[in-house]
Amino acid sequence: MKFTLSWLKDHLETDEPLDKLADKLTMIGLEVENIEDKAKALKPFTIAKVISAEQHPNADRLRVCMVDTGDGGAPVQVVCGAPNARAGLVSVFSPPGTYIPGKDITLGIGTIRGVESRGMLCSAAELQISNDHDGIMELPADAPLGKGYAEWAGLGDPVVEINLTPNRQDCTGVHGIARDLAAADMGKFKDPAIKPIKGEFPCPVKVTVEDSSLCPGFALRLVRGVKNGPSPEWLQKRLTAIGLRPINALVDITNFMTFDRARPLHVFDAKKVKGNLVVRRARDGETLLALDGRTYNLDPAICVIADEHGVESLAGIMGGEASGCDDDTTDVLIESALWNEINIAQTGRKLGINSDARYRFERGVDPAFMVPGLELATRLVMEMCGGTPSETVVVGKQFGEDRVIDFPLSEVKRLAGIEVPLVEVKLILTRLGFMLAGNGPVVKIAIPSWRTDVHGKADIVEEVVRIFGVDKVPMTPFERGEEPRKPVLTPMQLRTRRAKRALGVRGMVEAVTWSFITNDAAKLFGGGQSELVLANPIAADLSDMRPSLLPGLVAAVQANINRGYPDVALFEVGQVFRGDRPEDQLVAASGVRHGFASSKGIGRHWTGSAAADAMDAKADAFAVLAAAGAPMQALQVVAGGPGWLHPGRSATIQIGPQNVLGHFGEMHPRALEALGVDGPLMVFEVILDRIPEAKKKPTRAKPLIELSAFQPVSRDFAFIVDRAVKAGDIVRAAQAVDKKLITGVNVFDVYEGKGIDDGKKSIAIAVTIQPREKTLTDQEIEAVGAKIVAEVTKQTGGTLRG
Repeated sequence: MKFTLSWLKDHLETDEPLDKLADKLTMIGLEVENIEDKAKALKPFTIAKVISAEQHPNADRLRVCMVDTGDGGAPVQVVCGAPNARAGLVSVFSPPGTYIPGKDITLGIGTIRGVESRGMLCSAAELQISNDHDGIMELPADAPLGKGYAEWAGLGDPVVEINLTPNRQDCTGVHGIARDLAAADMGKFKDPAIKPIKGEFPCPVKVTVEDSSLCPGFALRLVRGVKNGPSPEWLQKRLTAIGLRPINALVDITNFMTFDRARPLHVFDAKKVKGNLVVRRARDGETLLALDGRTYNLDPAICVIADEHGVESLAGIMGGEASGCDDDTTDVLIESALWNEINIAQTGRKLGINSDARYRFERGVDPAFMVPGLELATRLVMEMCGGTPSETVVVGKQFGEDRVIDFPLSEVKRLAGIEVPLVEVKLILTRLGFMLAGNGPVVKIAIPSWRTDVHGKADIVEEVVRIFGVDKVPMTPFERGEEPRKPVLTPMQLRTRRAKRALGVRGMVEAVTWSFITNDAAKLFGGGQSELVLANPIAADLSDMRPSLLPGLVAAVQANINRGYPDVALFEVGQVFRGDRPEDQLVAASGVRHGFASSKGIGRHWTGSAAADAMDAKADAFAVLAAAGAPMQALQVVAGGPGWLHPGRSATIQIGPQNVLGHFGEMHPRALEALGVDGPLMVFEVILDRIPEAKKKPTRAKPLIELSAFQPVSRDFAFIVDRAVKAGDIVRAAQAVDKKLITGVNVFDVYEGKGIDDGKKSIAIAVTIQPREKTLTDQEIEAVGAKIVAEVTKQTGGTLRG
């Protein structure tokens, strides 16, 4: 929400400086995000006159100008390349040391083609006040030399931008912001009564509302004999300052009402409307060419305003081009209505329209201002365009429901921890528009119509505290007590954090993807059940709750490939959905590697690049399981996996057949084709919910890991074995040599190809030897290695690779 300081002062009588107003806005919940003060930024720029403009001796397109800066000193020499630089021209001058916002440079004394230049004559684009950069600015001949340009041009009206929370619809208008500041003792609120305008004749256009749940109230008035054209300068400046483009007086009035009073309106060219108006649901097949130049396809879920021609407006969102007002408009219909907030939000989301009207209506406008807003807009039309008004047609409710809350004064102390005197409570709430009756301990409070967000006692306390001062709430430490504090994070939150950290360490980048995927992708990964199909998806390709994280990750990988980044490793930790029961909503950790984004060499100081393979996916999965606290000694790796994995290059991780923790491997070519992605892809998915909880009670069993004071030793072995031999057989054989001394055996490479006989493969393992009683000698380490080779050869028939 943007507004200017002078605009605010139309509704707030105040002498407070801008900085103090901005601080107070933030303190009362209307956070100031930015203040743009062009007068402050353009203060160094002054009005100057070109005395002479001679051709540059060394450049055809440059002129050497002598400039009178108006400070009483000697003329200043400036080299200028603008085509309109000439003697007698009054323009804008910037001396050395000035920051030029349009060029993002600080000006200095320079030499241009051998001629010194001590300043600059500026274009409007260089001052960022327009896009005109064809030449330097041309000011009237009587502009006062030496005076600040911003002050002379009236640019001293700062623009304030605030960030509104969704509940503060009343502050989507400057009028509401001024009310809040007045309640915070920043000035006097100006709120004159809006006088009704007497209609001179009956309105010839009737209104029918077919469904009052979509349109609780509708007000309409005809103004004949208007003369449309440009709006007054003050109104154009207001709209331009907040980023809106002035169009014509009638349209500018509706935009002004939207930002001034948070009351969106719409104007129809009455001569382009045929017959009466009806508020109804759109029909299948109907379309509308809207004012934004786009044609929208409509359906019965969308509320529209129609005449005998058909649809003329998307209710509460945007009007149609066919009935829009232009310079030829002489009769205008002004519409002010109330719309169903949910329907407005759904329509805007479905059609992809983010208009200023939608922004306000979906948050809930002031129902009691429907008719007064129409009266105020009519007065502005008559002042700017003339015309004769009709009587007002009102259908439905003119006011909202009365809301009264029984409020115990003790609630302020109970919920906020501060004592606020009854007199102060009454003063704050009265300034905000609330009405109070009673002196306690319980008072009745009537909620103003524009505060649609206030429903209960806690909301009243919030209003009192934010105006009284959040900084006055005392800092009170929590009592720790004698017992130790309970953990803040749940076991699943800890697992999630540790899993993310483990995958990040392995060189993978975290991604956050949609929780919804296509129905075909859901079926591919075991989903697609009717109970997981969304009744109202936000897009056709986001129709199902995801049964796996991989479809979203695979799409993200392909997006990177399409943009020239084929070597990518992504992971995500999030929820997956296998059914409509709470226990079917699980937390998974998944990852995808493509191209040369391999984990090989992490911690091993390898050089060069390697293509990712299934062993990378296995290492990723095991890293997640280890970080999440899975019992690593109990894990089993079984060949094969679900249908979306390659049958010969995948495996399942389980703790017995009844508890499958996850899968890893290369994605099946058919799955790649179905998802439209370039392979090969190495993937894994682990279900964190299925990891058994660690035992909480101490047992008599010895700890699994005993810390040793001696340095561990790592040795690598590569064995050539028959292709049918499983890597797990080699791991178990090596572990069996000395279960106390050998603390880790990991497979880090499987190779088939050149240098290996047909029907054979090479499997490389890394063995960690942990001394317990003393540092091992080389001979002792070699002896352990010999036993490993002998045992693996005995159990698998393999031979040590040379």
